[in-house]
Amino acid sequence: IPVSSRQAFPLPSLPRKQPTVLVVCGPAQNGAIGLVCARHLRIFDYEPTIFYPKRSPDPLYRDFTTQCEKMDIPFLSYLPTEVQLINDAYNAVVDAVLGAEAEMGEGREPCAAILATLKHVRIPIVSLDVPSGWDVEAGSSGGISPDVLVSLSAPKQCARRFLGRQHFVAGRFLPYDVQKKFELNPPEYPGTECVVALRAPR
Repeated sequence: IPVSSRQAFPLPSLPRKQPTVLVVCGPAQNGAIGLVCARHLRIFDYEPTIFYPKRSPDPLYRDFTTQCEKMDIPFLSYLPTEVQLINDAYNAVVDAVLGAEAEMGEGREPCAAILATLKHVRIPIVSLDVPSGWDVEAGSSGGISPDVLVSLSAPKQCARRFLGRQHFVAGRFLPYDVQKKFELNPPEYPGTECVVALRAPR
């Protein structure tokens, strides 16, 4: 998730000398966003690896996958169930598994196995839009506990229950009529920033 030309990833604990990031993508819209995230990370000189076990037939999502492949971003054929392997190989995980797509419930494969693994990793987790396994309204019901949440467009109701270190919103692209219709009252984005912090690091 590009924050600016100076900071390509909203995690101060992720310096460029430790650039490896595992991006875990689900089969629906949030997974496609994860593919775009991986592409941006590569542009800013990080070293993303993608796990995308159930690829969507949607032509746009296929294009995103091809773009990542053309940028020589590696794809894992399986996610290690031994979490120590993940802890040792990567410095952070981007959770793009479920997001707000309620129909892809936690109990369905391959999502259930992925979440069971991610719940035990010790490296920081950055969730895109809605942490995987959370209800978009009620919040966590046994889902993962990310360190960072990046809300897309606007924070969802469940973000009120987010207790991680940092919360960002990426919604500068929203048309004014949409902002007005849903009374979003977006935060002020300084300069050319596309992401703004709603919670300072702790």
